[in-house]
Amino acid sequence: MTTTGRSAKALMFQGTGSDVGKSLLVAGLARAFANRGLVVRPFKPQNMSNNAAVTVDGGEIGRAQALQARAARVAPTVHMNPVLLKPQSDVGSQVVVQGRVLGNAKAREFQSWKPKLEASVHESFERLAADCDLVLVEGAGSAAEVNLRAGDIANMGFARKADVPVVLVGDIDRGGVIAQIVGTRVVIDPADAALVAGFLVNKFRGDPSLFASGMELIAEKTGWPALGLVPWFRDAGLLPAEDAVVLEKRRSSGEGAFTIVVPRLPHISNFDDLDPLAQEPGVRLILLAPGMPVPAAADLVLLPGSKATIADLAALRREGWDVDIAAHVRRGGRVLGLCGGYQMLGRAVADPDGIEGPPQTVAGLGLLDIETVLGGDKTLEEARGTLVGSNAPFVGYEMHVGRTSGGDCARPLATFADGRGEGARDLSGRVAGCYVHGLFSDDRARAALLSEWGAATSDLAYEARVEATLDALAAHVAAHVDLDRLVALAR
Repeated sequence: MTTTGRSAKALMFQGTGSDVGKSLLVAGLARAFANRGLVVRPFKPQNMSNNAAVTVDGGEIGRAQALQARAARVAPTVHMNPVLLKPQSDVGSQVVVQGRVLGNAKAREFQSWKPKLEASVHESFERLAADCDLVLVEGAGSAAEVNLRAGDIANMGFARKADVPVVLVGDIDRGGVIAQIVGTRVVIDPADAALVAGFLVNKFRGDPSLFASGMELIAEKTGWPALGLVPWFRDAGLLPAEDAVVLEKRRSSGEGAFTIVVPRLPHISNFDDLDPLAQEPGVRLILLAPGMPVPAAADLVLLPGSKATIADLAALRREGWDVDIAAHVRRGGRVLGLCGGYQMLGRAVADPDGIEGPPQTVAGLGLLDIETVLGGDKTLEEARGTLVGSNAPFVGYEMHVGRTSGGDCARPLATFADGRGEGARDLSGRVAGCYVHGLFSDDRARAALLSEWGAATSDLAYEARVEATLDALAAHVAAHVDLDRLVALAR
């Protein structure tokens, strides 16, 4: 059912490019407006990310929109991100519409899908708008991608049809912000330019008075008013990241005595599983870039989630990481696989229906006596239970396709609240895996696992830190952007 009539105001934040900080700004504004008593909803018509979250209505959306919902102090729903593209290859993605998998499409093929998806995008937007005071809409990529303007549902195409004013965000940290914003004004359609209510310059470092003339020049050249110069937010790394591009900038975190090594797989997914570990003072977290070997000093090798288990297993072998991991196990090291990483640890991964490509069965790493068959309905649900051994409780979520079985499943890593065993361990207990994401976000489970591994534990309250960081982000944005003016611009 499509809601008719819209009671909420809306304002859209588009970028001059990717990674200009739109997601973080929307999260900060969502918390700032929520603190003022407004009922706020985040909305991103189309997102591309393998970092996803399970929603209360049993679907999945981009992790950034789940964080924005949290900032707005509301539960995430599928309508906050009606189209989610999850890359499975260099040219193709799984297409998720209103939380459910619609199919797979190559990049060129997806362009022809857009007219069909437009109705779902606007239905979701109307549903959100009917139930709040303000919708904060986030664009995708760059507003200046005029080659993709026909049929656009992510940026100006959405803004035009929904009649939503636009704030253009530029990133001064990467350089050339004047050209970014003025150049966008030059190349976009005049009717699109007329929707732009003003611009923000984000990620500024240094003395803001030194860029006052720059702000004036942009306003003069574009005819758009300056709405704020937002300084760099130094605690951004304490919040879950949306895109794997963040991982390309990271090599290691922490100086702790316990070393956890994570191979950076091409289709790594749900990598916010790593964030709490990166913030543990007793842990050193190393992200292995291609070409780097698994260091002999590793205490634990953690195989993360993957959107393409078979392809990433092949990539792992190309890097020689399979040989390194086998040597690590022979030396008495530990291995933990999460979701796709768990599937890789077994004897085989079968894809009889061709979910990830041509139907095939490939050999796994053979470190667990399990086999996985990809297929069936996608599991998307909250997970609660206790860890076997420590009996520590956990709250997390499952997001996977496939069923795993085998002898080592008789030694589960965890037990769900309904009594079912989850995951598997080998006889030594040093190799284990499970489908549960979010284990390390739960302070109780993280402390229990670190203790079991012989690592130092701390009093880190991860979820409380995320909340405190969202409050700090809201204060940061509010100090440099006129919130009343933004509300006045919304319609």
